Parts: sequence; C-alpha cells; structure tokens
Amino acid sequence: MDSDTFWLALALVLVIEGIFPLLSPSGWRNMFTQVLRLQDGQLRFFGVCSLSAGLLLIWLLL
Repeated sequence: MDSDTFWLALALVLVIEGIFPLLSPSGWRNMFTQVLRLQDGQLRFFGVCSLSAGLLLIWLLL
C-alpha cells in the first residue's frame, strides 16, 4: 500500500462521514444526542464492533 492509497481511503472516510449531516442535519444531531446518553461500556462495545468489522473487511480485501 502506498501513501496515495492511504490518503484516498482517508478522503473516502471523510466523504462518507459528511453525507449524513449534509442530508439530515437534525437526524445527525439527534443521533449524537443519543450517543451522548450511552454508558461507557456501551460505547466501548460499539467501538469494538466497528473496529472488528473494519479489520475483517481489510483482511478480506487484502
């Protein structure tokens, strides 16, 4: 993997992250309000799930 691939992947993450607040700002705000109400353990669980899914996808693609 070269540095161009890394920057392209980072740019894609930013594009995907920007779609929801662009299309539904109030829904995005409500989602963040709900996330702020979660306990630390719940946030860690979602973090572990997201990390695992990302690593699995990378492993499958490479």
